Amino acid sequence: MKITILGAGAIGGLAGAYMARAGYDVTLVDRWAEHIDAVKTRGITVDGVRGDLHFEVRALHPHELAAQVAQSGPLEAVLIATKSQHTLEALESVLPFFGPATFVVSYQNGFNEYDIAARLTAAGLGGLERVIGSIPNYGGALVDPGHLEFVHEGPIQLGEMSGERSPRLLELARMLSALTEVQLSDNIWGQIWAKEVYSAQVVFSALVDARIQETLGVERYARIAGAVVREALEIAESSGITVEAFDFFDPANYKPQTPQDTRKLLDNINHAVWLLKKDQKPEAHQFRKKGSGIWWDIVYRQRPSEVRSSNGKLIDYGARVGADTRLNARLCEMIYEIEDGRRSLGFHNYDELEAYVASIGKALP
Repeated sequence: MKITILGAGAIGGLAGAYMARAGYDVTLVDRWAEHIDAVKTRGITVDGVRGDLHFEVRALHPHELAAQVAQSGPLEAVLIATKSQHTLEALESVLPFFGPATFVVSYQNGFNEYDIAARLTAAGLGGLERVIGSIPNYGGALVDPGHLEFVHEGPIQLGEMSGERSPRLLELARMLSALTEVQLSDNIWGQIWAKEVYSAQVVFSALVDARIQETLGVERYARIAGAVVREALEIAESSGITVEAFDFFDPANYKPQTPQDTRKLLDNINHAVWLLKKDQKPEAHQFRKKGSGIWWDIVYRQRPSEVRSSNGKLIDYGARVGADTRLNARLCEMIYEIEDGRRSLGFHNYDELEAYVASIGKALP
């Protein structure tokens, strides 16, 4: 199976690098010219939790893809690993290179699978049967051209939207296992919802320029985050979604009825923080990425995050079914204000959101 990865940042770049090293046919495509030029000439350097590594992998500028297709035939597996807001733009760029068996994997955050299917249908290329869903739960960062940082370990959830165990799903899972554990899901849409529900607390952590131990690792702030995730879970359930548990997240913990339940929830958040950091050895590597991908975009890359196209869609789903989205909507609006330069990062944002949680009666017991 030929793999084409659109987006050679941390998530796509790490997957491509490890699959290429295992001998699989992989091509990275990215519109950041300096990054692709660096990969072509020097390969990919990776540091972080697995030490200092080097990989050789085929890399192309977007305009070079047509020549490769002309030589080797239509695309087979297309993994879209861009930021969520660039999903359809990336898909559009490769539609001319589809063959009868080409399929697309949303290898990213966000609710992208049905949008991808709709665009394929509009192009006369089928629909949801061409789409595989995934959740890459490892973490990394694109530090500089040709330089990735592997920030934390984690598995990949992978599944057909129909829930079947197709041959292409099994083959792709085998190839991706060159990087990390692959967990097959019979309800990948429920897994995707779970990641987006959980990520509400990740968005919360990006309101300040601080390490995760100083945000979600502080009980007062974890209580606010827990309230945000509880509302997000209610949005999912109001939408008829069976939210699946995964390594970092058990939805059952986010429905506290008593102070004892809240204690269990806070312990769960602390455990998630520990999981994210357990493989890091600060004495061996000083990590550049000290927060979430949202934090990384805002502080390091100085560009808009994917909150509008991921968590923003969660709010849209809630509005469709009449769910209460006030807390998540306020959180997202605060992030938008930070990105637009109308609000500064800082712990005053937590004070403000904490007061809002109390004012609408959503504080944890």
